[in-house]
Amino acid sequence: MSESVNPEGNEPVEPVPEPDESAENPVAESVETQGDALSQAEDILNGVEVPAEESVAQGAGDEAAELKNDLLRLQAEYVNYRKRVERDRAVAGQMAVIGVLNSLLPVLDDIDAGRAHGDIADGPFAAIAGKLETTLGTYGLERIDAIGVPFDPTVHEALIQQPSADVEIDTVSQVLRNGYKSGERILRAAQVIVAVPE
Repeated sequence: MSESVNPEGNEPVEPVPEPDESAENPVAESVETQGDALSQAEDILNGVEVPAEESVAQGAGDEAAELKNDLLRLQAEYVNYRKRVERDRAVAGQMAVIGVLNSLLPVLDDIDAGRAHGDIADGPFAAIAGKLETTLGTYGLERIDAIGVPFDPTVHEALIQQPSADVEIDTVSQVLRNGYKSGERILRAAQVIVAVPE
């Protein structure tokens, strides 16, 4: 150890100890500790990177599945909408046809009356009447069977009842005005005379 002199005076100053190489170096320890901490941080970061990528991939997969479900839902809604529109269009078309058929029923009544009186037996008017009935038949117009069939209140309108020994159940004996239907829809019930058992 060497003594050092204070420059302002002659008083001796505490000696500065010389470094001992055998003793532990705190700076070296600090550097080693920092190096260990850095390597540990790198390990932690490296260890965390894979789960982070997996979580990002999982999040993207969940989002893709959600978008797919939304797309499927929208597609189902569109299919239902298209079916509903087509059904409504078909119903509207059918109602338009039924409206036209209903408006032509009085014309058919006049044709039936003309045939009953022999005015439309043959000739051009008979041909026109036949074409009209054929054309209306292509649109689903059917005459309701009446004479000789059992009375059915859903398709027959009984105006008169007549007792008869020839029938065992209520039976249509005469048609006063023809009834018509389109498919299962009754456009007009047939007005009939019903023969009832005595």
